[in-house]
Amino acid sequence: MKKNKVEPLENIDNKSLVNRKIIHMDMDAFYASVEQRDFPEYRGKPIVVGGAPEGRGGVVAAASYEARAFGIHSAMPSKKAAQLCPHLVFVKPRFDAYKKASQHIREIFQRYTDIIEPLSLDEAYLDVTQDKMGIGSAIKIAQEIRKTIKEELQLTASAGISINKFVAKVASDMDKPDGLTFIGPSKIESFMEALPIEKFYGVGKVTATKMKSMQIYTGKDLKNLTEHELIRHFGKQGGFFYKIVRGIDHRLVQSHRESKSVGIEDTFAYDLSTQEEMEQALISLSEKLAIRIQKHQLKGRTLTVKIRFQDFSIITRSRSFEERIDSAENIQLSAIALLQKELFLDPQLNTRKVRLLGITLSNFYNYPKLSSNPYQLSLF
Repeated sequence: MKKNKVEPLENIDNKSLVNRKIIHMDMDAFYASVEQRDFPEYRGKPIVVGGAPEGRGGVVAAASYEARAFGIHSAMPSKKAAQLCPHLVFVKPRFDAYKKASQHIREIFQRYTDIIEPLSLDEAYLDVTQDKMGIGSAIKIAQEIRKTIKEELQLTASAGISINKFVAKVASDMDKPDGLTFIGPSKIESFMEALPIEKFYGVGKVTATKMKSMQIYTGKDLKNLTEHELIRHFGKQGGFFYKIVRGIDHRLVQSHRESKSVGIEDTFAYDLSTQEEMEQALISLSEKLAIRIQKHQLKGRTLTVKIRFQDFSIITRSRSFEERIDSAENIQLSAIALLQKELFLDPQLNTRKVRLLGITLSNFYNYPKLSSNPYQLSLF
């Protein structure tokens, strides 16, 4: 079939934004499904990808649908998952296999459009307003993509289709696994009004609890509040809620998203209890993070340290600097200083054992690869 020439998105006028064709593709239980595909002995069984519960245990990274039937979900402690399902099978992650499958899926997407915004290894937005194959129907494109993924990778995907990213993403979760949901322009208003508040992307447990205390249970309830009232109760997010409940979302599908942050973290084989152990861990993480950000020619001005304690509680502490940094030395010095200030000088925290440490750099400055005078200033 002859491919159509696709007009750059920036040339599309604002009026046509309401006629866009956006697909949100979401792989079904991706990590667990890859394991069940590659190892027949796992098929039909409740499995989780993640740390086994023996000893200090780990965390569930992904759960098969058989495991989800027992109430198991990602980020759940492995010990709790094992209690919910005594015959649960724990599988060590194979990230190379997941990445390989993800690259193949991306190649399938590219047969239809170049406007692809990946959110993770297992989900992405596709703008098929002008598709490369000249098919014209977003529903048919989504059906073809799902069929091809099943044939070429023996995996299933669910799709949500609408005129904007928000509705498409919510729709992709309506008929899982292996489903397709289309919300056309004339159905968006009623769809959003009937949607339970917990289903709104961006509404977490804390926000949902606050909304319910205000007698907001559905999109229709949310729609009764003015924009001013929503902003007063929920800050800037309130303005987003006001638009989104009315189906207004003009965000573009961005095929090349600028990195907002780069981070690295590590869950340890045993809980750290001494300052020396934690500082050595931060030094190792700093070196790995420096390699990542230098590879992408980035410098960050804000550094954040994440600490997860033995009881799974988490604190994060950040510090911003006048000069942006990218060296392992500056990252580790800053991270250790934050750790000392926020953990070891706090009598309520300094006796608690640490399960995980992480470092994130954000607020970037991009500098050119070739420069006779590279941007390099000392932090101290």
